[in-house]
Amino acid sequence: MNKRSTLSDIAKRLGVSMMTVSRAINNKPGVSEELRRQIQDVAAEMGFQPSHAARMLVTRLSGTIGLVVPDISNPFFAQIARGVEDVGYESGYCLFLVNTAENPDREAVAYDSLWKKEVEGVIICSSRIRSDELKKQILRFPYAVVVNRDLDEPLPNAVAINVNDTRGAQIALRIFLEQNRTQIAFIAGPANSISGQRRLQGYRASLKEAGLPYDNLMVENCPPTIEGGQVAAATLLERRPAINAIFAFNDLTAVGAILTCQGAGKAVPGDVAVIGADDIYLTSLVHPQLTTLHVNSEHIGRIAMRTLLDNIQVGASSATFNIEPELIRRESA
Repeated sequence: MNKRSTLSDIAKRLGVSMMTVSRAINNKPGVSEELRRQIQDVAAEMGFQPSHAARMLVTRLSGTIGLVVPDISNPFFAQIARGVEDVGYESGYCLFLVNTAENPDREAVAYDSLWKKEVEGVIICSSRIRSDELKKQILRFPYAVVVNRDLDEPLPNAVAINVNDTRGAQIALRIFLEQNRTQIAFIAGPANSISGQRRLQGYRASLKEAGLPYDNLMVENCPPTIEGGQVAAATLLERRPAINAIFAFNDLTAVGAILTCQGAGKAVPGDVAVIGADDIYLTSLVHPQLTTLHVNSEHIGRIAMRTLLDNIQVGASSATFNIEPELIRRESA
């Protein structure tokens, strides 16, 4: 492998000082335009690439961002990561992606790792840790953007981006109620998910508005996976066989619910209507195609990264962005 060219190599080649080469490479004053062009031409010829470590020593900036997600195998978070990475690439930033596997202990370790790497900021998606612990972690970093998690109080270095999950649940239940379906179950996802808790609020509010009783045996928490949705739906149908509608925490659990209903001999949507959330690519591939609440997760990632970079470049600001879900009608409801 060829040795990496250095400022010293270029300086020796041209018979000038390393300081002169550094000024020319970094477009600093103190070098004539003719010599600057000569140095830059030689640097290109020698394949010189600035050292990231050396630049960090000078600027005290790492050029890196941390992204923490609960499950990178979930297409919703994968698309957020894609949006973050695309904007980072366009802006010359590298991304450290950490998958916590829905585990609060792993999430805490992730923050330690990113802090040691001296990232310039973090984007935190759907954190599963307690609010007081999340606040402590956010304040360790210069800047942060928090996606799908409420902050108990404004933090000087943090911006929050939230989907209106409460409203999304109300939209879903309105569809069921318009179809005269009153035995509505809710697959609530992880118990420590803020999105799940918000959707539960919308679910309960809609039942109350319709004059229907809330029955906690019609609500079941589960991992946010297809398998989790299958088990939750089976549990709900065993408790309440008359269920004729299921609102699911996300599209993966909704697909699991459809599979369970079909396995139990129940037609979807004839016997049981199903609505999911997120509108991942899978929704149009299953049969019946899934009715769901659409949000553009890649766009959320792009907003999160642009917001973080704005704070890094201009200065911290505390703000909140709200994103409204849109119902996409397909075949399952």
